[in-house]
Amino acid sequence: MQQELSDELFICGGCNAKMGPGALSQLLEQLPKQEDADFLVGFDSADDAAVYRLDEETALIQTLDFFPTMVSDPFLFGEIAAANALSDVFAMGGQILTAMNIVCWPETKPTEMLAKILAGGAKKVQEAGGLLVGGHSIHDSLPKYGLSVTGKVHPDHIYRNDTCQEGDILILTKPLGTGIVTTAYSAGEMSKDQFDLAAESMTTLNRYAAAYLAGYTIHSCTDITGFGLLGHLAEMLSDRFAATLYADSIPYIPGAYTGAQAFLTTAGGQRNRNHLADDVDFQIDDFALEEILFDPQTSGGLLVSLPLNEAAALSKELETLGLPCGIIGEVTARSEKKITVV
Repeated sequence: MQQELSDELFICGGCNAKMGPGALSQLLEQLPKQEDADFLVGFDSADDAAVYRLDEETALIQTLDFFPTMVSDPFLFGEIAAANALSDVFAMGGQILTAMNIVCWPETKPTEMLAKILAGGAKKVQEAGGLLVGGHSIHDSLPKYGLSVTGKVHPDHIYRNDTCQEGDILILTKPLGTGIVTTAYSAGEMSKDQFDLAAESMTTLNRYAAAYLAGYTIHSCTDITGFGLLGHLAEMLSDRFAATLYADSIPYIPGAYTGAQAFLTTAGGQRNRNHLADDVDFQIDDFALEEILFDPQTSGGLLVSLPLNEAAALSKELETLGLPCGIIGEVTARSEKKITVV
């Protein structure tokens, strides 16, 4: 019989454990600016990873991500945490090179459980085309796991998270709602079949969606994680543009909607709502969908901005991957509200 992690570990797991965007931005603003002609992307733009140019053909992508568990199956947790950490490289149009384990583990927990977590992570690194080359571990009161990841990309072909253009179409490559579903499932308030849909989405590497993007004119790209769809879209728009989202076109896990209707929401979702309160105009009367749009995602999909004349073809190709996805909105001229949901 498979051992399970303690119920207390479900309190703030996955990307729901991220610091809120408001608090994080205030901290980062206090750090000194760094100038280097080869430092192409850094935290000053709130992008998915850092990029440093090595030569005219190669730039290095560096990222890391780790968090407490939010599922009871150790192997599944390892898969999800690794897929989530690897995603930043794919979101920037890069290729995975190496990964290193990040482990926090209680002395009171059996190491057999940790072995399963590491095995799940190793499986996803291999699937991503990378090499697992080491890592670091410490004792901690709660289990935490993730990866430090190195990738590469051509300096002229980096996907940035804040370079969308007016008139672009927005495409989302995975369904929303993993935060609501996993939290509710851990509390015994969500069915196994809905949890399985969330697990399938979270363990699917964004490598496959990114492979399709290579054939299109991608103006901007980011992956949806702890700040929810609305938070990451707000970063993409920066202060230059606005966006309209089509409520009827948002892909989500069905259980997330019924869960939100029953007020089975997350603390991270509330932090996101508070931070974006002045930026979003909901022209719909649908509290459950609002919660899904604010919901922190763990190993979420890619949010892509590209020209109108290429959007339908890309959306059709992405549908072959088997996850709910598609066109969800458009980039518009700057307006009073950054995001309007209709």
